[in-house]
Amino acid sequence: MRYLPLSSDDRADMLARIGVETIDDLYADAPQDVLLKTPLDLPRRRSEIEVERRLSALSAKNVAAGAKPFFVGAGAYKHHVPASVDHLIQRSEFLTSYTPYQPEISQGTLQVLFEFQTQVANLTGMEVANASMYDGSTATAEAILMAHRVTRRRKALLSGGLHPHYAETARTLSDMAEDEIVLLPPDPSGAEDLIGALDDSLSCLVVQNPDFFGHLRDLRPLAEACHKKGILLVAVVTEVVSLGLIESPGAMGADIVVGEGQSIGNGLNFGGPYVGLFATREKFLRQTPGRLCGQTLDAEGRRGFVLTLSTREQHIRREKATSNICTNSGLCALAFSIHLSMLGATGLKQLALINHAHAVALAEALEKRGDVEVLNRSFFNEFTLRVKGDAAALVEAMAAQGVLGGVPVSRLLPGAGLDDLLLVASSEINTDADRAAFLAALDRGMQQ
Repeated sequence: MRYLPLSSDDRADMLARIGVETIDDLYADAPQDVLLKTPLDLPRRRSEIEVERRLSALSAKNVAAGAKPFFVGAGAYKHHVPASVDHLIQRSEFLTSYTPYQPEISQGTLQVLFEFQTQVANLTGMEVANASMYDGSTATAEAILMAHRVTRRRKALLSGGLHPHYAETARTLSDMAEDEIVLLPPDPSGAEDLIGALDDSLSCLVVQNPDFFGHLRDLRPLAEACHKKGILLVAVVTEVVSLGLIESPGAMGADIVVGEGQSIGNGLNFGGPYVGLFATREKFLRQTPGRLCGQTLDAEGRRGFVLTLSTREQHIRREKATSNICTNSGLCALAFSIHLSMLGATGLKQLALINHAHAVALAEALEKRGDVEVLNRSFFNEFTLRVKGDAAALVEAMAAQGVLGGVPVSRLLPGAGLDDLLLVASSEINTDADRAAFLAALDRGMQQ
């Protein structure tokens, strides 16, 4: 009864109340070709120990990121997370806290979010930051919607160097709102003419830095060109560790900065949960999506925290809300803040320098080979490699030798004619032995 609390009569009463005859009627709007016609081929029952054995065997088929030399990136990066981060976030007062629906008695949660916002604002070079995003892709989509509200225009231009998942998320939300998205074709060379693509109908230009192919950009000329036409510049950062070394988007003139905070404090975790970053100029505060925590003084002059802005649909009428994101990645934000506090400004810069040095060492070793080409003139810890033949097949061959060699571009941009391109990331976790293993596996893979 723990997992099946309803009797057949209970279910019949519920179906009758909502006006359908069978449970299948609840799925009438789902495409029939995606519905199972027969039950899954699974045993009807097993003992607990048998289930444990079966699940352990299935789990053993996965290769954890730390188990092999690992050079995978493309928006999700393997970094060392100190054990103290997990230790602290598992304290019960952190682990069980949730959205501060009653701010006056949620002071600890509000302070955590306030400190997180402060760190994000400092990292991005912006004046305000929120604490209400799921991940980098949804934060990007929210930035586009915000730009529409600010400029009263309904068209966004997306760089071809934007991560394909981010572009698809933006397109999904924009289609539902009947807004227009213009996505430029992918340009592995990093030489796309964004300024030439600007026009007065745009609400925003969305640019990733470093971009999907690893290229670094000077955002200043883009910001200047955008502002002359009343266009907001949205800067996207998928590798937040890069902000320890490269100039912040805010300092280069961006109006909104969004990104993914996974690289700091959060492991890969099979793709989530992650933590979205969102920062902007103070003049756009009222159009910022979600929720902002602020600092104040109570009646006795003591430091306290409040929800300064709560324009989520849970707090306000839906038509007045600036966001329909109904939660926040609070625990992931806390992990981010704890790790970043441990690093400090000096530690983050040192971490970024190590990342860049490791990537440069690998790129230089690859350039010496003569049979592959590094396409980047500049990069942080990830670059694009052109190989002979199919990059996806090469990655599989390298994986068979115990090296996770990167992400084939064709996996994220199928049909784009970029089958010979491989995204390679190298962070502080990689050793000289890892790089040697990469080169050896590449040798054997290219011979197959």
